[in-house]
Amino acid sequence: MSYILETKNINKLFGKEKPFHVLKDIYMGVKKEEFTSIMGKSGSGKSTLLYILSTMDTDYSGELYLQNELVTGKSQKELSYIRNKKIGFIFQFHYLLPEFSVLENVMLPAKKLAIKSVEQIEEDAIDLLTKLHLGHLVSKKASKISGGEKQRVAVARALINEPMLLIGDEPTGNLDSFNSENLFQLLKNLKEEKGLSLLMVTHDEDLAKRTDRTIYLEDGRIIK
Repeated sequence: MSYILETKNINKLFGKEKPFHVLKDIYMGVKKEEFTSIMGKSGSGKSTLLYILSTMDTDYSGELYLQNELVTGKSQKELSYIRNKKIGFIFQFHYLLPEFSVLENVMLPAKKLAIKSVEQIEEDAIDLLTKLHLGHLVSKKASKISGGEKQRVAVARALINEPMLLIGDEPTGNLDSFNSENLFQLLKNLKEEKGLSLLMVTHDEDLAKRTDRTIYLEDGRIIK
């Protein structure tokens, strides 16, 4: 079985005096071009797991693999590069910089990675925004566009470095039903057109049912 992302026996504890066992023996994987959702009640460990899977939290036991390469134990510098190059992020709150233009926001991760010239990055960003029907907003400040538009700009930003995996933490959680459906369809289309793998934490059971596979968490364990 070829996994883009795989965990082996991940455990996470919070606190020193009386440690609280947040994640227990997590074995899971995301296959290439698979849209996987994670569901569970508040406090079940979803966000904690997502931060470990995205390499942002390194304080755990067990092993995390990306494209069959062990990333557990790598330096912060190495992890930062892996995150920037291989993983795109979409959060519930888009975290756009309000005083920057839409174009500047999308270009930021690619400028940080610094593999392409600024001219090439700008060209790629405009191309992405056009494909996401946001070409008319290129020069607008991020503070001046609607919530649904902001979330699509966040998707463009997540895609600028051509990641192999897109991770979403409640990406539709802050949107009305119309924009939520639009974003979901956009993610599904990206999976099919770009061969992306997607991993999304959601509270929306209807959306989860339409993904390829749902992982259910309860009290820090995968129950199905």
